[in-house]
Amino acid sequence: MDRMYRVLGFWTGIFTVMLYLGDLKSLALLFLGQTAFFVLLSYLKLSERMYMYIFGAYLTIFFAGFTYYTTFILVPGVEH
Repeated sequence: MDRMYRVLGFWTGIFTVMLYLGDLKSLALLFLGQTAFFVLLSYLKLSERMYMYIFGAYLTIFFAGFTYYTTFILVPGVEH
């Protein structure tokens, strides 16, 4: 299970590079934080159950934040 967190860290790292090259620096910093979180977490050698609990909490926070952003902040049809 710890290897899957390294895989998540790898892919968020790829997104970090692509977002930085695309001049989306604030979003690249967010993905850089996620990359560090996943890679550091992968070396803790936790139990598989704990890794699943952490991933569930991560998804809950993401979905709550994404729902808040799309409902209250995002203005449809407006490009920034």
